[in-house]
Formats: sequence, structure tokens, C-alpha cells
Amino acid sequence: MLEIAGSLLSLAHRIFGPGLCPGDWVWGTITAGLLLGLLPVFAALLVSLVRKGTGNRYDVVTLSVFGVIGFVLVFLVPWLLATGVSEVFRSVFRGERGGLSANEVASMSDGFCMVGDQRTYLGGGPTVYDVLFHPFSGPLVTLVRIGGLVVLPALCALFVIIQARIAMRRGPKWPGRLLWIPFVLFAVLSVAIEANVATYLWLGFLPASVLGLIPLLVVGAPAWSTVERSYQRPDPAGPQQPQHPQSLQQHPGQQTHQPPVNRPPINRLPPPPTRVAGMPPQQQQRPPQQMRPPQPPAQRPPTPVEALLPPLRDPVPDRTPLAQLAKDPGPLPFAAASAAPRPTAPPSGGRFQKIRALGHGGFGTVWLAKDTHLNRTVAVKMAHAPDHETEQRMMREARALAAVHHPNCVRVYDIVEDQGELGIVMEYIEGDPLADLVAPGKPLDDLATARLWMTMAGALSAAHARGVLHRDVKPSNIILDPEGTAHLIDFGIARSQGDSTLTATGMMVGTPDFLASETAAGATATPASDAWQLAATVSFALTGHPPRGSRDNAMAALMAAAKGEPLTHLPTRSAHRALLIASLDPMPGRRPTLAVVQREMSRWLAKSGHAEEGPVTSPVGREIIEQADRTRRI
Repeated sequence: MLEIAGSLLSLAHRIFGPGLCPGDWVWGTITAGLLLGLLPVFAALLVSLVRKGTGNRYDVVTLSVFGVIGFVLVFLVPWLLATGVSEVFRSVFRGERGGLSANEVASMSDGFCMVGDQRTYLGGGPTVYDVLFHPFSGPLVTLVRIGGLVVLPALCALFVIIQARIAMRRGPKWPGRLLWIPFVLFAVLSVAIEANVATYLWLGFLPASVLGLIPLLVVGAPAWSTVERSYQRPDPAGPQQPQHPQSLQQHPGQQTHQPPVNRPPINRLPPPPTRVAGMPPQQQQRPPQQMRPPQPPAQRPPTPVEALLPPLRDPVPDRTPLAQLAKDPGPLPFAAASAAPRPTAPPSGGRFQKIRALGHGGFGTVWLAKDTHLNRTVAVKMAHAPDHETEQRMMREARALAAVHHPNCVRVYDIVEDQGELGIVMEYIEGDPLADLVAPGKPLDDLATARLWMTMAGALSAAHARGVLHRDVKPSNIILDPEGTAHLIDFGIARSQGDSTLTATGMMVGTPDFLASETAAGATATPASDAWQLAATVSFALTGHPPRGSRDNAMAALMAAAKGEPLTHLPTRSAHRALLIASLDPMPGRRPTLAVVQREMSRWLAKSGHAEEGPVTSPVGREIIEQADRTRRI
């Protein structure tokens, strides 16, 4: 190791060893420290490159590779070389060559300002341990030595930690300990090095640690698609296609080509229990021949009917690729148009009593109404002109809403016909839209924004898992109820996969200020488009402005969106700025998915000490809700 350290010192002396104060070999020692400082940078670069392919998948193999890289390049090699450089100077001080040439050894006898004989200055002094724990100089000299032997290593450790955190971008930061903990161990064990040599080594190590941040930033973080793939777990049972009761129904003349399934016939089910008049249902018993000993629910095999029903569970966005939509949009409130004649809605029969208009747009008017049969308040969206295209659009909206089951999505109750107009009966959510609660002078804080982003990302994930795109996420389509909870409404231009876009010629689909560039340019909407619109809405919540700013008219806003003009109104001091910039990337493939957004917001809330559940805004008084303008366009 002495020969290798001597070669390193000789190389450093040839790279930069001018005959200037404090001496050529002092400058050579600083250069050697700079070369040693490149080793942790190289280790962080290797970790970044590995994460380009593995993302956040930290299994035993990946962590072992990170641990070996950190131990060898951040601790073992720098410590051996630094100790060897110190031993080279000590050997020269004792009259040996220490792996250097005769001319190099002779040049160490040259004296310079404040240093004198470099051979004695670099090889004949006390160690770091002696200087720190057995000081023998005056207070001023001791203070200077402490600055060189304690402050400089601490600054180097700070930048090594920053390097590790940059290498772990877009993921948990704890694996970075495998890089900076070995460096701390190297700094502690360097107490056996000659004090003057250690000071100049750290003096060269520091700029290398600072400049090493540049290549790490150039390499960049792993792609969001790689990060998302690392969270997906393969299903050992293989992919399963969702089944719905509609797929089991056969129309007249339709033949099935499915292979027979080995299950008991339906007619072998036990008959229903015998009902005895006047006896409570709990005391009703089955006939003696049908009685069986009770079995625990976990061990009871499912009946054929239960096997035919779809599993009642919420979609798990973290386990399913959100880049592909499900082919089956979910249970429908009526038969599909491709499998049956055009459905007709039943007449309302005066069941819904209109109270006042909540808003109106290009495809219909939303009314606040009362369900006189069930005595509840509902929202009914009626078509202005019930032609064939409008009917198809209304049916699609009902199908989309019926397919989504999420506590933060508006629910559909029924579809009716009233005086020749089609109407969708929906849940009425009392509250104010986000567009009215956010203004340039009163934006939401990071905590409220994190809950808003996480809640709406979950709602859109549930819609995407059912094959439904919203395509018009904007502040006016997010309602904050009196408790401050956010709800996603107005799937009026939503469509399921396989549906054609039924709009009038020249009709603009979506709001231009919150429209993704690819959809504004005419490309097909995707889950990434919904994610962009949600990020734009979150940016509005933090600033009070759309991310591209406002335009004088809708056409100018549409042109700005189609050309992908720069984002000029992003938050400057928000903790979510980096994720917002990534989510508003003009390229859909580079945007983080909604599942990534949910995880990042959950991690931020946990790190900040806040619960995920909670109001987005403070409770809204009912008097404010009653005074709100309910006649605006939607």
C-alpha cells in the first residue's frame, strides 16, 4: 500500500505542484486530497446508475451492491490511501524513499514561507489524535488546527450526505446511509494520520465533494416509470380478468364459446328456509334434510353464486399499471349499446322536483332537486337539446359515473326522462368549488395541498382502474364540502375506453387553461393527461393562477396549451414544487403516475408529522354556501 500511496502522491505532485508558498509538496498533498474526494462521487454515480434500472426496489442484492460500493469506495480505499500518503512523508522524514524517486525525495528539502523544510513539516509532526486530545500549542494555533481537522471534515461529510441524497432522488433516502456512514467511519479513523498532512488532504477533499454534485445532477434521477415498476409486485396466480354480472348474461341467439367450468349446478343449491307466519326471521329454520353442521366462514367453500359475483374491493393503483385502462368499464346501470338496442330512460313521473339551477354548460343544466319518493336532495343534469349525440353523451356520463366507486367521487343514482329530456340523477354535494375558495391572495398551504393532491389522485386512480377518464379536471370541478373534504364532480366529458368522442364539430373538449399539451394538440387523452390536469389544479391551489397563466380568450389559451408554452405561474416556495414540475412535464411518459403522487404525498405527510386524513380547507360555514353564486357556467 505504501508503493500505491507513493504513486498517488507522485501523480498529484506532477498534476499540480508549483513552487509557490507553502510549497510544491503541500500543493501536491492538496491535489491528492482532491483525487481522494472523487472516490465518494464515483460511488454515488454508480448508485445512481444502478437505480436507473432498479428504481426503488431495495432487495437484498441491491442493498448488498450499495453496501459494497460504499464500503470500498467511500471508506476502505480513501482510508488506506490517506494513511499511505501520511506514511510516505514519515518514511521520507526517517531517511527512506517511501515509494518516491530520489529526485522527489531531494526536492522535499526545499524550504518555503511559514513551512520551512517540507520533509519535517509534513512527516515529523504530531498526529490528529495528539493535536485534538493533547494540545501543546497556543490557543490561536490550536483553534486553527481544530478548524482544519474538525470543521473541514464536517463540511466534507455534509456534501457527501448531499451526494447520497441526490443519488436517492425519487425514493426513500435511508439507503443513502450506506454511502455516508462509511465516510464518517473514514473521518474518525483518520486520527492516526499526521496532522499537517490530514489538514491539506481535507482541504483538497472539500472542493471535490462540492464539484461532485454537478455530475450527479447531470445523471439525474431514475425515470418515473422505473420508480413505478419497482413498486409493482408480480401476481403468483397470474393476471386475472375481472368478471361482472353483465358478462354472464346471454342475449337471444348468442352462443358462448367458454370452456365448461367444473362447478356444481345452480339447481343443487339448498332451498330457501321455510317461513313461518308470526315467527321472527332469526328463529326460522331450514327443513331437517338441509341442516348442516356450522362451519367457520374462512373454511366454508364459496357457493356458485358467490363465485360468479365480482370481488367487492377498491382498486389498488400501486399494484396495477395505470398506463393501461381496463377494457371493462365496470357494472352498467343499463345494457351496453353494442349488445342491445338503444336504451331508453324511464319517465321521471314528477318524482324529482326542481329547486334551482346549480350551473349550466354546453351539454346540459345541473339542477338542485328533491327526490319526492326517497325524500332526499339530489343533483339532476338535464340535456338542453335531446338529440342522438346528446343522448349518447348522457348515457356515457351515467356509465362512467356508475363505474367509479370512491368516497371522493360524485355518485350516480339513476337516469330518467322528463318531458323529452334525459337527466342523470346524481349525488348532491353541498359546498363550494375550489375555484371560489382559492384566490391569488389566499392560496392553500402545503399541508392542505398535500391532502388535496393525494385525495384527488386516489379518486382519479379509482376511475382509471375502471377504464374511465375524466378529461376535465379543474378547480371548478372539485367541490369542498362544509367539513373541508374534496370531491371530484362533473364527469360530463368523461369517456370509457372504447367509447368514441361524441362532440359537436368544433366543440372544445376540456378547459384550455388546465389542458395538457398533448390533448390540446389533438392527441388521445390518457391517464397521464388527467394527471397533468390534476397537477395544474394543485398548482392553482398554491398560487391562485393556472400554471401557464390566464389568456384573454379560450382560443389563445388553447393555442398556448397546444404549443406547450412555458409554465410561468408555478409556486416558488412550496415543498411540492419539484413533484409539480415533474407532473407538469410536456412529455406524458416522463410524468409521475398518480400512484407515485399518492406515495410521495403520503411520505411527505408522515415526515411532516401530519395525518393523511383531514380537511383540505377549514370548515365552510353554511351561510357562505347559501350566498354562493349558483348560476355560473360549468
